Amino acid sequence: MKVIPYGRQSISQADLDAVRQVLDSDFLTQGPAVPKFEEQIAKYCGAEYAAATSSATAGLHLACLALGVTAGDVVWTSPITFVASANCALYCGAIIDFVDISLDSYNMCPVALEEKLISAELAGTLPKVVIPVHLSGQPCDMKEIHKLSERYGFSIIEDASHAIGARYLDDQVGCCRFSDITVFSFHPVKIITTGEGGLAVTNDEVLDYKIKLLRSHGITRDENRFEGHSEGPWYYQQIELGFNYRMTDMQAALGSSQLQRLDEFISIRHKIADSYDTSLENSAFTLPYQNEFSYSSYHLYVVRLKVVSNMRSHREVVEFLRNSGIGVNLHYIPVYHHPYYKKLGFERGYCKNAELYYSQAISIPMFPALNSKDQKTVIECLLSIDNE
Repeated sequence: MKVIPYGRQSISQADLDAVRQVLDSDFLTQGPAVPKFEEQIAKYCGAEYAAATSSATAGLHLACLALGVTAGDVVWTSPITFVASANCALYCGAIIDFVDISLDSYNMCPVALEEKLISAELAGTLPKVVIPVHLSGQPCDMKEIHKLSERYGFSIIEDASHAIGARYLDDQVGCCRFSDITVFSFHPVKIITTGEGGLAVTNDEVLDYKIKLLRSHGITRDENRFEGHSEGPWYYQQIELGFNYRMTDMQAALGSSQLQRLDEFISIRHKIADSYDTSLENSAFTLPYQNEFSYSSYHLYVVRLKVVSNMRSHREVVEFLRNSGIGVNLHYIPVYHHPYYKKLGFERGYCKNAELYYSQAISIPMFPALNSKDQKTVIECLLSIDNE
């Protein structure tokens, strides 16, 4: 049986040629393709600096380290995200906590954030860093979150793993107008891909230096940063404990090629979303709301099974769609539901909106190569679910 996936990469001949060119060159890992890709992304986003990494997870970890997150610090993020958004803080020895979502955008709720900040200030447990997540490619309300950061003194890392190419208040996500660092993902199902890979953009030269130092074992070849003198042209020093979080030239070449089609990819995703919006308007599902101040990259198209639907349970609907050849998924299980986080003391019911979302959400197929015939099949299956 043919299965229509919820997401899929789009690889062109130009992409293959770009990677082949690197394979035929002298550099497979650390050559000219990586800085070229970084420069292109920074220019596209309107940011000063960009640092490519081996994954978005690595980028988030390095972003936390660059902002000085360490043991005992507090970091807050959304519960509706992949675990990496929270794990990055734990890697630093920090204490993680979660801010509930808005039920319209599914992003971190600024009202819930403010309420939590008021309580944390009284308790002396304010966060050092807050990590809003642009779920599905729709930007969070960063202006409001930034206002709260100025009042309560926390730094901001935008987890934009879903959101390269998205816009907020007419600015590209990644310009860092309302954040310290923004991190992108280039996993195969994301908007553009490098196979695996991520990238952190910032307007702060010190943060960029720190990220680039730590992504490569904490090693520098800059004589101005040596302790003592250079011992020869071969010389380098490890000045901090870093990691092997580097992107390869092969990945960067693919990313540069994909970047040429980024706006086209997003335009196609919007057309697919428009078709879903029109066809599913009176279905058993609540459709994704789009904030007027943002332009989504539509990494995902998430529908929610209406409470009034009495034909099937949430699980039954997912199984029905999968058995019908529709490769739906669920983004995401609330992070604190996972056994590791339960051991940290979190219990079900911690974020009521996140819990409701999880009980209803289904990610349906959304990718540029989704043709009209397959999309029609998806729509017909969804419409067959009773809403009486």
